[in-house]
Amino acid sequence: MSDVTLRIGGRSYAVACAAGEEKHVQALGNLIADKVDQMGGTHSEPRQLLFAALLLADELHELRERAAARPKPDPARLEALAQRLENCASALEGQGRLL
Repeated sequence: MSDVTLRIGGRSYAVACAAGEEKHVQALGNLIADKVDQMGGTHSEPRQLLFAALLLADELHELRERAAARPKPDPARLEALAQRLENCASALEGQGRLL
């Protein structure tokens, strides 16, 4: 286990994490700190953290909705494309062009 110190809203928080996860936890803390900084210091600490969490959750929700709305690749088309690429590679190998 490792400890990471996060600076959010002018305060320091010691957070335990798995060894090797320090940079990831620090990056997550920086996201929260950025949201708190964007809001300014007009709210109490718990309220700032609540609003930061809500803003981040809203961003996550929007990203998930966009990902769900994206068309899914057609497996048959992908298979056909893969076969065409294999055929091209075989043809080039036969001509001595592909190493």
